[in-house]
Amino acid sequence: MPVYNEARTVELAAKRLLDVEFPCDVELVVVDDGSTDGTAEKVAALAGADPRITIATHPRNRGKGAAVRTAAAHATGDYLLVYDADLEYPPEQIPKLLEPVLGGETDVVYGTRVFGGTSAYTYWYVLGNRGVTTAANILFNAYITDLSTCFKLLPLPLYRELGIKENGFGADPELTAKLLKRGIRPFEIPITYRSRTRAEGKKITWRHGVEALVVLFKVRVGLL
Repeated sequence: MPVYNEARTVELAAKRLLDVEFPCDVELVVVDDGSTDGTAEKVAALAGADPRITIATHPRNRGKGAAVRTAAAHATGDYLLVYDADLEYPPEQIPKLLEPVLGGETDVVYGTRVFGGTSAYTYWYVLGNRGVTTAANILFNAYITDLSTCFKLLPLPLYRELGIKENGFGADPELTAKLLKRGIRPFEIPITYRSRTRAEGKKITWRHGVEALVVLFKVRVGLL
C-alpha cells in the first residue's frame, strides 16, 4: 500500500483490507512516501496494530512506482497486489481477483473498471484512460480494457524480474507494457470503483496520460 498524504483514509484503508476474509494468508506492506500531512504518524501507529502489517518509509517523496518497489522488496509472500490508501477501490473485492489464481487458471489478474459499476472522476479522465489502453493494445497487439487500474495481481518474483524503473505513476503503464511484451495477457475481473475529486485528494492529471504514452513507446522499442 503506497501512501502519500492520505491522513484522512490510511487507517480505515488498512482496517478494511485486514478485515476482509481472504482464502489465503496475507500481509500488508505500507510504504509512507514522504508524506507531509500527518500521514507518517498514522502509518507509524499501524505498526503494532496487526502482526500482518509491515511498515517502510521514504524520507522524501519519490513517487508511487518507487513506493511499490520498496513494498515489493519488503514483501515475503508469493503474490503482489497494489492497494491504494484512498479507498477508491474497495478491498472487499480482492478475493474475486484471487479466485482464478487459486483455481489454476492464470497467474496475472487485473481488476477492470470497464464492466463493473463505477463513479468516474470526469469524462476526460475516462476518455484518457481508454486512449492509453488502446495505445497499449495497438503497440503490443493485445486486448485489455483498463491499463490504469490499481488492482494488478501478479507473482511477486515476476514483478521483481520485470525490473520496473519508473518512480511515479509511469510505473503502471511500464508494468503492463512489460507484461504484454512478454506475451503475458492479464485475466480481467470486473470490479466497482468510486473516484475521488480534486478536493478529496485526486492526484492524476492529463500529464500522467501523456507520460503513460511515452512509457509505452519506450518499452515497445526497448528503451525502458
